[in-house]
Amino acid sequence: MKRILAQCIKELVQFRRDGLTLALAFLLPFMTLVIFGFAIRLESKNIPLIVQDFDQTNLSSSYIERLYATNQFVPKPWSGEDPVRDAIDRGIAKAAVIIPPQFSGDVQANRSTPVQVLIDGTDVNNARVIQNSIQGVTTFFMQEQGLLPSTSSITSRIRLWFNPGRLESLYIVPGVYGVVLWIFPSLLSALAMVREKEKGTILQVYASSISATELLLGKALAYLLIATSEALVVIGLGSLIFQVGVIGNPIILVLGTLLFVTDSVLFGLLLGVRTNNQNAAVQGVALVGFVTSLLLSGFIYPLNNIPFPLSLVSNIVPARYYINITRDAFVRAIGWTGVSFDLLILVIFGFVLFNISRRILSRMQLPG
Repeated sequence: MKRILAQCIKELVQFRRDGLTLALAFLLPFMTLVIFGFAIRLESKNIPLIVQDFDQTNLSSSYIERLYATNQFVPKPWSGEDPVRDAIDRGIAKAAVIIPPQFSGDVQANRSTPVQVLIDGTDVNNARVIQNSIQGVTTFFMQEQGLLPSTSSITSRIRLWFNPGRLESLYIVPGVYGVVLWIFPSLLSALAMVREKEKGTILQVYASSISATELLLGKALAYLLIATSEALVVIGLGSLIFQVGVIGNPIILVLGTLLFVTDSVLFGLLLGVRTNNQNAAVQGVALVGFVTSLLLSGFIYPLNNIPFPLSLVSNIVPARYYINITRDAFVRAIGWTGVSFDLLILVIFGFVLFNISRRILSRMQLPG
C-alpha cells in the first residue's frame, strides 16, 4: 500500500508542476463543453424560405403569414429571371413555395389547387423537417379556411414525457459529459505512462521491486483523483451554464461517474503501456476514444441507426453506458432499475482494462 501511495503522490506532484497539463486537464474540457453545448443543435430553426406569390390576394397573403408564423422559417426575398430556382441553387434559400395565380379562386370554389414546394435535399434530415413543417402548416390553414372537417373520428392527444419543453440542452449536455470525461482523463493518463518511456524512467521501474499491479494502481489512483476533479468542474459548470440540474438519485450519478472516469483512466494507461511515444498515445485516444464516444455511443445519433457491423462495436464503448446514466440522472430519473445494467458493464470494463494493462506491463518487467 505504501508503494501505491508513493507512486500516486509522485504523479500528483509532477502533474501540479506542469502548467500545460493543468490546462489540458481543466481548461480544454470546459471549452469542449461550451462548444458542444452551444454548437450542436438537432432541431432545425431559422430556415431561409422564399415565396413566389402569383395570386397576390388576401388569402394567399394569409397563407404566407401562416408559414412564417411557425417561427421555423425566415423570409428570404430574392429577385431575378427565375428567383426560386436561382435562390435554391445558390444556397440562399433551403425551400421555396410557389403559389399559383388561381389559388384564391380555387380555394373559394372548393377546388383542388396545386401549391408547388421546392426543397433543397442536400441535407436529407433538414429536407424532411421542412417537408413535414410545410405539410403541417398547409393542413392547419385548410382547416382554418373550412376546407377540412374541424373534427375527426380519431383524435391524438400527445404528451411529452421527461422533456415537455423540448429543451435540446437536456439531451445534448448530459451526452457531452460522457464524451469529455472519456477523452481527457484517458489522454492525461496515457501521456503520463508514455512520458515514463520517453524519459527512460520506466527502466528504473522495470528493474525495481515494485510490481506492475502497484505501478498501475498508483498511477490510476492519482489520475482518478484528477479525473474526479474534472468531473466536478465539468458537471458543475454545465449545470450552471445550461441550467441542467440533477432530478434523479444523485448517488447513482456519483457512482456512475466514479466508475466511468476509472474506466477512462485505465483505458489511457492501457494505451500508454502499448505505445512508445506521445504522438501515438494522442492518436490512439483520438481515434479509439473520441471517435467512438462521439459517433457510436448514442450521444448524437440513435444507436438503432448504426448499421451492422458497427452496431456491434457500439456495445464495447463505455461512453454509451455512461450517457444512459447521465440522461437518467438529468432527464428521466428512473433510478436503479433503469441503469443497474449500465453500472455493471462499467465495472466489467474496468476489470478487463486493468488486467490487460497489468499483463502487458508484467511481461516488460525484468524477472525478480
